[in-house]
Amino acid sequence: METDKIEELFRNLKDEFDVETPAMGHQQRFLDRLNLKNITKVDKIPKRKPYKAFLSIAASILICFGLFVFLQNKMEVSGLASVSPELSQTQDFFTTAINSELKKINAERSPENEVLISDALKQMELLEKNYERLKIDLKESGHDKRVIYAMISNFQSRIDILENVLTSIENLKELKHSEQNPMTL
Repeated sequence: METDKIEELFRNLKDEFDVETPAMGHQQRFLDRLNLKNITKVDKIPKRKPYKAFLSIAASILICFGLFVFLQNKMEVSGLASVSPELSQTQDFFTTAINSELKKINAERSPENEVLISDALKQMELLEKNYERLKIDLKESGHDKRVIYAMISNFQSRIDILENVLTSIENLKELKHSEQNPMTL
C-alpha cells in the first residue's frame, strides 16, 4: 500500500523533474564559483586587533590582583598581631629570629649532629602546636594578658632551643677538631 502512494507521487511529479544534462563546462564553472566563495570567506574573517588581546589579558590580571588584595584584607590577623601594633612587631621580631636560627641550623646539618637537630625540630613542632592552641585561647579569652605572656614565653622557648642546638653543634665541632689535632706537651 505504501509503494502505491510513492508511485502515484512520482507519476504526478513526472513532468516537473529536471532531467536535462548540463551544458559543457558546467562542472568547471561550478567549481570555480565554489572556490571563489571560499577565497572571499577566508578574506572576510575579521582579524583580531592585537591590542584587544592585550587588553583582555591586562583586565584578567587586574581582576586577579583585586581579588587577591580583597581576600588578604578579609583574612583575620591572629596571634599577637591581633592584640596591638606593638605586639605585632614583637611577633614579627620573634618570627624573624626563629627563621634566622633555623637557617643557621640547617646550614650546619651533618650526619654527626642529625639526631640533635631532629630532636630540636620535634620540640619546635610541639611548641608550634602549643602556640596554635594559645592563639585560640587568646581569641576566646578576649586578649587575656596571661595568654599573651604565654605566647611570648613560647617564642622565647623556641629561640632558646635553637640557640642551645647551635651551641651544641659548635661544641661538637670543637670536640671533633680537638680529637683530630691532639695537643702535645
